[in-house]
Amino acid sequence: MRVIAGSARHLPLKTIEGPDTRPTTDRIKETLFNMLQYELADCSFLDLFSGSGGIGIEALSRGARQAVFIEQNQKAVECIRENLSFTHLDDKAMVMACDALTGLRRLEGKDLVFDFIFMDPPYKLGLERTVLEYLSTSPMAGEDTLIIVEAAKGTDAGYLEELGFYLEKTKVYKTNEHLFIRKA
Repeated sequence: MRVIAGSARHLPLKTIEGPDTRPTTDRIKETLFNMLQYELADCSFLDLFSGSGGIGIEALSRGARQAVFIEQNQKAVECIRENLSFTHLDDKAMVMACDALTGLRRLEGKDLVFDFIFMDPPYKLGLERTVLEYLSTSPMAGEDTLIIVEAAKGTDAGYLEELGFYLEKTKVYKTNEHLFIRKA
């Protein structure tokens, strides 16, 4: 795994071994960021279920002003911090060692509105819906915030409208997909 483009281009990133994380492949990450590249400059990026931090680090490398990483696995949190230090992007990052909802609650009241919220929760547990329920009333997700969910291919998102969101588009890969979601 590596940083694809930007200030930390080509630098390798560490990841933790085992079934606890599922790093986004370089190819999928490159496809995703090619879609976002013109909107990343000076943006605020939230990386939920961060794993090794590869997505948020890619955003920082490509010009994001700041990134917040929320990850509950302590080994993964250490990995994120090492990757941020190695890429010299740690001064633009905040790493929170907690579950996604706890992290979101801790961020409330800090006048943060994220331009991008990326989440890659464990597949098929419904965690993306739980996070979206929280974000539906949170000022951290504004009208212009793009929420990107990495999910198993064919994940049901039929509940979005009842939560006040709409599905802008979907990018399908072999085994997973990215759902691009905005507030209605």
